[in-house]
Amino acid sequence: MKKSLLFLLFLLPAALFAQKAIEIKLWPDGAPNDNGILQEDLTDPDYPKNTREAILYVYPAEKGNGLSVVACPGGGYSILAMHHEGTDMAAWFNSQGITYAVLRYRMPNGHDEVPLSDVHQAIRVMRSHADDWQVKKVGVMGASAGGHLASTAATHFDAETRPDFQILFYPVISMDPKINHRGSRINLLGQNPSAEKVREYSNELQVTPQTPPAFIMHSSDDTAVPVANSLNYFQALVNNQVPASSLHVYPVGGHGWGYNDSFPYKRQWTGELEKWLREISKL
Repeated sequence: MKKSLLFLLFLLPAALFAQKAIEIKLWPDGAPNDNGILQEDLTDPDYPKNTREAILYVYPAEKGNGLSVVACPGGGYSILAMHHEGTDMAAWFNSQGITYAVLRYRMPNGHDEVPLSDVHQAIRVMRSHADDWQVKKVGVMGASAGGHLASTAATHFDAETRPDFQILFYPVISMDPKINHRGSRINLLGQNPSAEKVREYSNELQVTPQTPPAFIMHSSDDTAVPVANSLNYFQALVNNQVPASSLHVYPVGGHGWGYNDSFPYKRQWTGELEKWLREISKL
């Protein structure tokens, strides 16, 4: 009995302080476009597949410092790694005073405009709640194919949807077949995209001086998404004199580590990102 009571007391703080996200359907009256998917596969809720409804899960910071982040999990534009590239980071960002949101975006299914429209709408939603959630700056974050989506949002925007900063984990950047992630390219652009589409979504070619500052992470031994994606994107940022951009390449780790404790350089990237975000808050 005593052991059971102690166990319950041990679990109590986690239950008390566990966060529940605010769930917002991005297109309650219907999206402006369609991905042609008729049936979602939600068999594994941690890895939803073929999503056709966009949902934003928001974790407001108790004492916001003005920053907010919209996270786009990866999954090759087919599935979404909702936890280790998404919701697992909520408490960590909140502890820094940052309001955090995870976007369950719609899969493109060859309709390239669909995921980007979801990110743009998520940015609008965050800004529409600026007073409620103490939001002054909205950044985009993404891992792998989600990194491609985040970098697309950072290079394809208008005055209303421009993010203030970007955070990229081992991102797919290019649609160039020499260095791209083949599955992401096919799912986004189809089997035989035009040269114009390949260039449009090769985001290293779309950087301008108006592109927001970036914090980029990659492992040099990543065999899924070559590190050249991050190197070329960072070089484009430097060439365009985008301020406060930062690149971190780790010697090992492979692909897909996200917030996992198993990644040997987790202490390094979390520490460096915390410092970078403090600088971004001053800009």
